[in-house]
Amino acid sequence: MAGQLEGKVAVITGGARGMGAAEAKLFVAEGAQVAIADLAEQEGEALAAAIGDAALFVRHDVGDEDSWARLVGAVTDRFGRLDVLVNNAGVYKRASIEETTLELYDLHYRVNQLGVFLGMRAVLAPMRAQGGGAIVNVSSISGTRAFADQAAYASTKWAVRGITKNAAVEFAAFGIRVNSLHPGFTDTTMIAENTAELNAAAIDGAPLKRAGRVEELARAALYLASDASSFTTGAELVVDGGLTV
Repeated sequence: MAGQLEGKVAVITGGARGMGAAEAKLFVAEGAQVAIADLAEQEGEALAAAIGDAALFVRHDVGDEDSWARLVGAVTDRFGRLDVLVNNAGVYKRASIEETTLELYDLHYRVNQLGVFLGMRAVLAPMRAQGGGAIVNVSSISGTRAFADQAAYASTKWAVRGITKNAAVEFAAFGIRVNSLHPGFTDTTMIAENTAELNAAAIDGAPLKRAGRVEELARAALYLASDASSFTTGAELVVDGGLTV
């Protein structure tokens, strides 16, 4: 079904590359205007230029409250509204609990967890004023089950899962749906953090016997962002090739 986001305006954090870039391209193809929010200026600017007038790049730090205010202002000034937020930005650095430094833990917290909280809070006013919207918080299968050497990463992804449900309850009265997306082993630069043996084991452990593609995760985000999921809020959409079955 084409045009699933016709007339909508979406903000995608971490939108300059990987899954975020795939979401930006797909959302525009489905009729949306998109703000690509990222610290990667060169890649973000290039992506926005390649997409055309329907895309806007905004340099953005998800862990900074003032940066969120500037982002929302830039989007509403340019496009006049804000319908969709995809909290996609994330970091993933493997370390055991014993090896996890405070700095490493704080990095994951600021990007993966605080960024989601600040983003939802920042878009609440414009979405409430226009009568509704959709928020997609990207968690992980690491927010549904335990994996070794992911102390910092997993704790933030469980937190995203939880705050999504809280927001779904609080925001429902304003017509705003909030859902979490839980990617499994996906072919992005993040998997470079894993050993070759771990990557091979993840593929072998999934019934579909392969890694996910960013385009497949983008289609899942599209479903949660669009009216196709109009009766879905507080839900967890796992897209992992069956790895956690």
